[in-house]
Amino acid sequence: MRIGELAARAGTTTRTLRYYESRGLLAARRTDNGYRTYDENDLRLLQQIRTLQDFGFELEETRPFVECLRAGHPAGDTCPASLAVYRRKLTELDALIGELSAVRTQVGEELARAEVLAAAQLPGGPEPRCELGPPTPPHTEETTQ
Repeated sequence: MRIGELAARAGTTTRTLRYYESRGLLAARRTDNGYRTYDENDLRLLQQIRTLQDFGFELEETRPFVECLRAGHPAGDTCPASLAVYRRKLTELDALIGELSAVRTQVGEELARAEVLAAAQLPGGPEPRCELGPPTPPHTEETTQ
């Protein structure tokens, strides 16, 4: 298949495929007239790359999976290098989850504090002004001469 068909079947663009080719992740064969040609194995490589990127993997992190498929393995994640990338990604995700959990706790505490303060406001006091736009300048009357 040619580059446009592969891009359509993989749900990406020809520009992306050319970029992957420049990075060595995708190898195009050329016809006599110079057109790039691809096969079903190339589609499998692209599907592996796209799935991993949907999971948050950087493009370079997909390389061991691509190489595993190229080596003839039935899946890109059955090689030791791919498993190592999975382990690193899980460690990274666990750290991010920890950070987000801490931030969520802080935001929850700030909300609780703010709700207590809002409930304690004296009735009949001035309403707080919470304007989203720029403040309006004071009105001045023009004098005529």
